[in-house]
Amino acid sequence: MLKPDQKLAIYMEDNLNSDYGKMGFGVMRFSQNDIVCVIDSVHAGKTVDEVGDLPFPIPVVASVDEAAEKGAEVLVLGTAPSGGRVPDDWHPPLQRAIECGMSLVNGLHDSLNDLFGKNLSEGQWIWDVRQPAFTPAIAQARAAELNNKRVLLVGTDMAIGKMTAGLEIYKWIRDNNPAIKTSFVATGQIGITVTGKGIPLDAFKVDHACGAVETVVMESADSDIIFIEGQGSLLHPGSSATLSLMRGSCATDLIMCHRAGMTYLRKPEHVKIPPIKEFIQLNEDLASVCGSLTRARTLGIALNTSMLEVQAAKAEISRMEDETGLPVEDVVRFGAGKLAQKLTD
Repeated sequence: MLKPDQKLAIYMEDNLNSDYGKMGFGVMRFSQNDIVCVIDSVHAGKTVDEVGDLPFPIPVVASVDEAAEKGAEVLVLGTAPSGGRVPDDWHPPLQRAIECGMSLVNGLHDSLNDLFGKNLSEGQWIWDVRQPAFTPAIAQARAAELNNKRVLLVGTDMAIGKMTAGLEIYKWIRDNNPAIKTSFVATGQIGITVTGKGIPLDAFKVDHACGAVETVVMESADSDIIFIEGQGSLLHPGSSATLSLMRGSCATDLIMCHRAGMTYLRKPEHVKIPPIKEFIQLNEDLASVCGSLTRARTLGIALNTSMLEVQAAKAEISRMEDETGLPVEDVVRFGAGKLAQKLTD
């Protein structure tokens, strides 16, 4: 639905500097579309790079009307409230966006087509990214028969940078080794929005989740390297997504994603993160079912060092390399080449 030439506004009310804004952050980082503004009345008058860590001089405005004045054609919901529901106080600005002629991109569980579809004019549309487009067959480990590399991003926690790491490494190979055919399989609302395709994994029933992953992986069967966007974590008590990704993709390679200095999950805070080498081994054993399916190896660690100064970040990367014997890199801060070359050498 979203065309590359359409101008975007990202709705991030009161979340431009919070973890709940990751949808907007991902769109800013990876979308090919021109982003004319971000809507957040709390930070209106500033630019994105003045508010947080993202290096984008995108203006921040206070209202949908100001976004329309800047030429926005599509409003992207850039905030993910707890539970993934559309708050009632968002209804007026969303209705106003439609009145201003904008289309909507929605990554939340609620259907905006159900709420606002009847109000659309000709040429307008609502893309409910998190609505499954098909019912897959039960997975049959078909991907295990492929001769390519299937790289699954896994992590020690949710919202720790799995999509970002995957897209950065995918982009590095695409830009530096164009002879290698690569694909990125998006499995969450941000990845789907910025790539234009994929599956909203957390919207599929449990019995269908593995089959959904298998379906989209098989659609890229002719690629030399397939990157599969990770979701959740084997460690998190509220997530089963990683196992579905492992089974559906029959991954050959894993990239472990971790935040430097993190020793407990963010929520629930009482769950301790085990030694990284032990957790890596657990992921490898489960991915391969102790050797019964495709053997998966961990090729490296994508380390989020955003909370550290540069020298401390480099020291932590070196320390973790010594601890694990694996290449470690912050692919956003220092580039994706170190991990990408492990796949292409």
